[in-house]
Amino acid sequence: MTSNAETGRKRLTVKERYADYVPEFLERSKQADRVSHEAVFQQANEHTRALVNRIVGSLMKPDSRLLGFEHLKELYDRSQAGESCLIVMEHFSNFDIPGLYYLLMTQHGEVGREMADSIVAMAAAKLNEENRIVRAFTESFTRIVIYPSRALKAIVDPAKFAIERKRSNEINMSALREMIRRKKHGYIILVFPTGTRYRADKPDSARGLPEIDSYLKQFDHICPIGIGGNLLLVNPSGDMSEDWPNEDIMVYKAGELIKPRDFRLMCRAECPGDYDPKQYTVDRLMDRLAELHVEVEAVREELGA
Repeated sequence: MTSNAETGRKRLTVKERYADYVPEFLERSKQADRVSHEAVFQQANEHTRALVNRIVGSLMKPDSRLLGFEHLKELYDRSQAGESCLIVMEHFSNFDIPGLYYLLMTQHGEVGREMADSIVAMAAAKLNEENRIVRAFTESFTRIVIYPSRALKAIVDPAKFAIERKRSNEINMSALREMIRRKKHGYIILVFPTGTRYRADKPDSARGLPEIDSYLKQFDHICPIGIGGNLLLVNPSGDMSEDWPNEDIMVYKAGELIKPRDFRLMCRAECPGDYDPKQYTVDRLMDRLAELHVEVEAVREELGA
């Protein structure tokens, strides 16, 4: 994998390269700058999505593609039949979801658009709260907002921790209820099992979170998706509006559907005695994503990426 810092050096940031878009993004933005447990489900903003699609289209090179569409279509058909369906996807940038939407909508006709519209991502509250530009980008896609546990762990002030723990519990309980409601009504839930974007200088960013095991047991079917390429390189500054746009050949691949009940039972049976069963299960899921990643990188190499 290419180092984000090395590849991104001397590039314009996303807010610099697309400065002409920023006023319209901010004008069209509707979401509040602080997440409330009363509004964790946030419907896509069609106005800002159109702007994101134009940006993604300017960065995604012509040979980009979505492989394994038949598996994603099977997942969609099952969701429309009332079965609960989950996408687990690799995470390299804040344009991973926009890239998937773009390929579905531009390369798979009306059914691709319907599939894209059915996807609801689990998204961290900081995407709403970090700054206005990031919030305007993020609200372009339907999501359920959560308060990640790692964000709570970063708080050192005891008084602030107590306040935020209460707030995180309220948000996450509401998010869980919303996820249960949506998964039974034709929506596909999408989650990034690492909970953060991969960074080469932080190896732990590639490891799945044990909490993902709790997601797995709530669904009938899982579709893993591997990603090759990156349209928005992570800036180590930490400000997501300072990330670097990157023109690239993007290849996504949806793998065969996984039955989470059978998968979890298999992992429990294999799990060594000194290994956390939840972490072991998620590690094996990450192995499947890693296999898909190798496959898409081989395709990208053939395409000259």
